[in-house]
Amino acid sequence: MDAITKDISIRRATTADLPKLAEFLQFLVTAERPFDPTLKEGEIFYYNIEEFIWDEKSEILVIDYKQQIIGCGYAQIRSAKSYQKFDSFGYLGFMYVSPEFRGNGFNNLLLNDLKKWVLSQGITEVRLEVYSENQAAVRAYEKAGFKQILTTMRCDISENDLPK
Repeated sequence: MDAITKDISIRRATTADLPKLAEFLQFLVTAERPFDPTLKEGEIFYYNIEEFIWDEKSEILVIDYKQQIIGCGYAQIRSAKSYQKFDSFGYLGFMYVSPEFRGNGFNNLLLNDLKKWVLSQGITEVRLEVYSENQAAVRAYEKAGFKQILTTMRCDISENDLPK
C-alpha cells in the first residue's frame, strides 16, 4: 500500500462538504462541455447535491485524503421502465476525482463502495451514463465491468435542412 492510499478513506457526504462538491460539479461540467453542445453557458447544476445527502434512495460518497475531499460520486435507486427485466436499478453519477489524484485507482474504490450500497438496497443492476467521445472514461467504466447498451444521438436542424 503506497503512502497516498493509506491516507484515503471513503465516507458519506455531509452538508459541510457542499461547497467542495459544488466546486467539483463545475469542474465536471467544464470537462464535459466539449462532449455536449447542448449545455448552456455559465454555471449550471445537473442536480441538487444537498438532496442526495438527505434522500433515502440516494447515497453520495466522498473520497477523503488527509481531511481534504479529492473526489465524489453518488448512487441512486431509480425505477426501471415497465418493459425492462428489473423493477429498479442503481444509477451512478457525479463521478469525479481531482486531476492530481487520478490514476491511483480511487475511482474504482468509489465505484465499489457505491455498488456495495446498491446491493445493500436489494438491487443487483447498476447503470451510468458517459459521453461516448470521452474514451478515457468509457475505458475506465468498461474495465469496471460496464458495457455500452445505448447511444443517444442528436443533430441541429433548421428550415434550410429540410427538402422544399
